[in-house]
Amino acid sequence: MSRISTGRLTTPLIRDANGHRNASWEEALDHVASRLREQIAKHGPQALGMFSCSKTTNELNYIAQKFVRVVLGGNNIDSCNRT
Repeated sequence: MSRISTGRLTTPLIRDANGHRNASWEEALDHVASRLREQIAKHGPQALGMFSCSKTTNELNYIAQKFVRVVLGGNNIDSCNRT
């Protein structure tokens, strides 16, 4: 049985000058992609990074590191395997 909390978001939100507004998934993903491109253009790919979970599968960690290296163009990924 699946229950959704009454306070849980069911649609993406985008922050603009007037606060937050509802957006479609396509609009929200396009917004995130454009902001990532802006930050990479402004600061370079090494300005971004990702934390991955050491308790997830090797496959998911592999996908995470591929995303960072191929899509973002950086090398900053950590999976906290030391704990």
